[in-house]
Amino acid sequence: MSRWKSLPETLEDRERQLVVQLRRLKDHSGLSLAALAAKTSYSRSSWERYLNGKLPVPREAVEELARVCGTESTRLLVLHEVAERTRGRGGEGESAGADLAGELSGPVLDLGPESSEPPGAGPRAAGRTLRLRAVLVVTALALGLGFAAGALAAPAWQDDDGKDRGRGVYSYEKGRTYPCEDRREDGGRYAGYSLSRDIQLDRGMSGWDVVEAQCLLKRAGFGSGAVDGAYGDSTKKAALRFQRARHLAEDGIVGHDTWGELRK
Repeated sequence: MSRWKSLPETLEDRERQLVVQLRRLKDHSGLSLAALAAKTSYSRSSWERYLNGKLPVPREAVEELARVCGTESTRLLVLHEVAERTRGRGGEGESAGADLAGELSGPVLDLGPESSEPPGAGPRAAGRTLRLRAVLVVTALALGLGFAAGALAAPAWQDDDGKDRGRGVYSYEKGRTYPCEDRREDGGRYAGYSLSRDIQLDRGMSGWDVVEAQCLLKRAGFGSGAVDGAYGDSTKKAALRFQRARHLAEDGIVGHDTWGELRK
């Protein structure tokens, strides 16, 4: 069993409950931080920061930890959703998520899939199924979001010095420039700001998807100046040059085909 450091007193309750669950899961698996790094796409230093409450845990890290530990991730992802919605808001949202967090505060070892119940388990299996469904409904209603919103929450990539290098829990800010990560995952290339492969981007648009496209254009050798998330003339010209080089339709719009080439 690992000897964990005490979690920071400033860590919000929902975030604390999530980290405690992840610590339990890691301990039960018997994996070291180095082993986690070898089996996931996150470094040892990143896992150390996540599991000691130094940095918010990305949704993808929760999924990967559950996967390598052989645990169904649904309840952990619900708890992550609650923590993310209350993150940085003090007491706001606490009452909406209180019952849900309490439902999820049991040992991680109980988070197995419903199919783990033996045939004929009867009321016990039915109770677990109904309880899980109720948890999902409460999350969607109380927080105004479904799991689809979670899919848009790109992870916060960090340097080894712990400085934020991505979206994380922060809102996109116009006028700010952003560093680019170069990361391969699920057969594609990502810069740490968006998972999009289909959204159409054109002049006048702004936000995380534009930051992602600018980073990928820059990596491909078609930089458009500052990576600021603003799709202006320079970004459109860069997209046109990229499309010309890849023999795509030259419209300066980053759509499905252009995303596909940028993700290679």
